[in-house]
Amino acid sequence: MALLDWRSPEHFDHSGDQPCVICTKPTPLRSDQGKPVHKVCAEEWIDTHPRKDDSA
Repeated sequence: MALLDWRSPEHFDHSGDQPCVICTKPTPLRSDQGKPVHKVCAEEWIDTHPRKDDSA
């Protein structure tokens, strides 16, 4: 299971909640790309969408 470390302040938007891009419920949290998403939603998405390794 993926565990994200979102302790840095960049993952919290003080301007207000926006709908999570995965579950659509409001969240003040933001992904590394600035998209509104709950940490648990992001972790579940990572687990169900493994990255493809292009180095093979």
